[in-house]
Amino acid sequence: MIDFTKIKSKEEVGKFFDYAILPKQTQEQTIRDCCKEAIKYNCKAFCYSSSYWTPVVAEELAGTDLLVGAAIGFPFGQQSSAVKAFETAEAVRLGATVLDNCMNVGALKDKKYDEIKDEFKAYVDAAQGVMTKMIIEVCYLTDDEIKRACDLIIEAGIDWVKSSSGQYAGPTLKQVMLMADCCKGTNTKVKVSGVKDPRPQNAYVFLQAGAELIGTRQAPQIIEEFDNMRKAGVIPPYAG
Repeated sequence: MIDFTKIKSKEEVGKFFDYAILPKQTQEQTIRDCCKEAIKYNCKAFCYSSSYWTPVVAEELAGTDLLVGAAIGFPFGQQSSAVKAFETAEAVRLGATVLDNCMNVGALKDKKYDEIKDEFKAYVDAAQGVMTKMIIEVCYLTDDEIKRACDLIIEAGIDWVKSSSGQYAGPTLKQVMLMADCCKGTNTKVKVSGVKDPRPQNAYVFLQAGAELIGTRQAPQIIEEFDNMRKAGVIPPYAG
C-alpha cells in the first residue's frame, strides 16, 4: 500500500506509473518521443504493444532506471502456451526488462485452472527472472473469477496482477480493492490499466485503494496533476 504522506513531489510519484503507448499503427518516432517523455516524468516503465519495438525502447532507455515493458499475447491472450513462452523468451532476448502478459480469459471462465496454472508457470520460466505481470481483464470476470485468477497468479510466482489491457472497459474501484485484498500478504502486487475519465482523480483513488502501479497513455498528464490532487484532498498531505 502506498503511503502518500511520504511522497513529496511529482518526480517521486512518477514511479507509480507505466507510460503505455498501445495504438495499432505506431511509428518509430512516436515511440522514441514517448520514451523521452517517460524519462522526463520519471516513470517506472515504458510499455508498448509489440516486441517489434523492444530494441528501439531499450536503446532510448539505456542508462536510465526505467524498465523496458513488452506486451505478451496482446490483447486477447488466446495464443497457445508455447507461442506465449516463445514470445516471452524473445522479448527478454531483445532487451525487455518487464513483461505484461494477457491471460486467456475464456479458459478461466471455462474453469480450466490446471491449464492456466501450467501456462503461468511456463511464462515465469521463460521470463528468466525478468519482472512479470499478468493481465486478467476484470471487466469480463465475476468477483469469484477475479479471486481465482489472483490465486493462480500468486501461486505461479508472478510479480503483478494487472486489471486490464486498456483496450476494453477499465476496472471498478470495487474490483481493484478486491484484487488488493487477494494479494495482501503475498509477493504479488496490483497494477491498474484502463483508467477512464476523469483520469487523474480515478488514478490516484486506485492507488489509494491498494494498487501500486498505474499503466496509462495519460501518465504525464496524471503526474502533472499531483499537486492539484493533493490540494483538493484527493490524496493526503505530505507529512515529512
